[in-house]
Amino acid sequence: MYLSFTPKFLQDIFPDMIWRMDSSSNEIFLTFDDGPIPTVTPWVLDVLDNFNAKASFFCVGQNVEKNPDIFNRLVEEGHSIGSHTHHHLSGWSTNNLDYILDVRTAARICHSKLFRPPYGRLRPSQVRFLKHHYKIVMWDVLSGDFDPNISADECYQNIIRNTRSGSIIVMHDSLKTFDKLKFVLPKVLQHFTDLGYQFSAIQPDFKKENISNTRLVTTA
Repeated sequence: MYLSFTPKFLQDIFPDMIWRMDSSSNEIFLTFDDGPIPTVTPWVLDVLDNFNAKASFFCVGQNVEKNPDIFNRLVEEGHSIGSHTHHHLSGWSTNNLDYILDVRTAARICHSKLFRPPYGRLRPSQVRFLKHHYKIVMWDVLSGDFDPNISADECYQNIIRNTRSGSIIVMHDSLKTFDKLKFVLPKVLQHFTDLGYQFSAIQPDFKKENISNTRLVTTA
C-alpha cells in the first residue's frame, strides 16, 4: 500500500525533508534507488546518455562495494550520488543506533551527504538526528515500478500525470523493476524532452521548493 498524495499533517511533521526542487526553470529530477546493479544500472546510464539527461542515484552501500566499476561510472558521467543505507533498512523496524550507523556507513562509501531512506520510512527521532548531517531527499512522484500489480503503462502514466517542473521522480535500478524500466524510462525521457524539459541531477547545495501542497508516496 502506498499513497500518491502527501497528507497535510505529514508535510507539517516533516518540513525538513525534501519533497520537490526549485521549479523556476523547466527541470525534472529523475532519481533511482537500490543500485548499482549489473546490467540494469549500465542500461539506465546508456539511456540517460542518449537523451543528455542527468539523474541522481541513491545507492545501497553493499551494492556499491559489490559493483565499484558501475559506481565509478555513475560519478564519471556526471550523475549525483546519494546513499540509501548500507543494508537497505527500514527505519520503522530498526532501532535508532543501528539505523544511524548503517546510514553513516553508506554515506562514507558513497561520499555523499544526500540521503534517501528505503521505503521512505523514518521515525521522527531519526529525522531529527539525520537532518543535521544529511539532506534527506524524498519525492513527489512515485513511478510504482516496484509494484507487481501494475503494468508498465500504468507506471508510465503515474509519472506523466503527476510530474511538473521541480518534481522529484522515484524509479528503481533493480532486477525486479528492469522489465518495466525498459518500457517506461525511454518514453518518459522522450515525452518530457519533447515538452522542453531538462533532466537534472540533485546537487548537495540545491534549493528546495517551498510548496504547501506536496505529495508523499511510500514504497512497499
